[in-house]
Amino acid sequence: YTYGPPMAVAPINMVRRVVDYAITEIPLYKISLGIPNYGYDWPLPYERGVTRAETVSNLEAVQIAIDNGSEIQFDEEAMSPFFRYWKYGVQHEVWFEDVRSYKAKFDLIKEYGLTGAGYWQIMQFFRANWLALSQMFVARKVGD
Repeated sequence: YTYGPPMAVAPINMVRRVVDYAITEIPLYKISLGIPNYGYDWPLPYERGVTRAETVSNLEAVQIAIDNGSEIQFDEEAMSPFFRYWKYGVQHEVWFEDVRSYKAKFDLIKEYGLTGAGYWQIMQFFRANWLALSQMFVARKVGD
């Protein structure tokens, strides 16, 4: 995905489409939602097959916005935050996850009755995620 175009890591409208299809092919009790715990920072302009995004943690993304005085915006269709900033004369676009984007994914789990969630990049600490998760679910390790 690092060579893909600037966009949300897991836009909820597209995640919903995948879940809608998955439940027609896979028993519901076997489906968990994959949730990203990171973002991407693309230099612009984007050129397919050439431009490569850098992976950033959610906290790093927020810090980049603060350091550059960038306003974090929120895409209501994708339910994901993003912003742009300039570095060494090159404009960048950053998409990442925040508590709002996590809540949208958690709501999808509840709406469909999925078995839960699995995280990509679990080792990147993002406290807001765990606080939101603990408000909506009882977390447990697989196998417990």
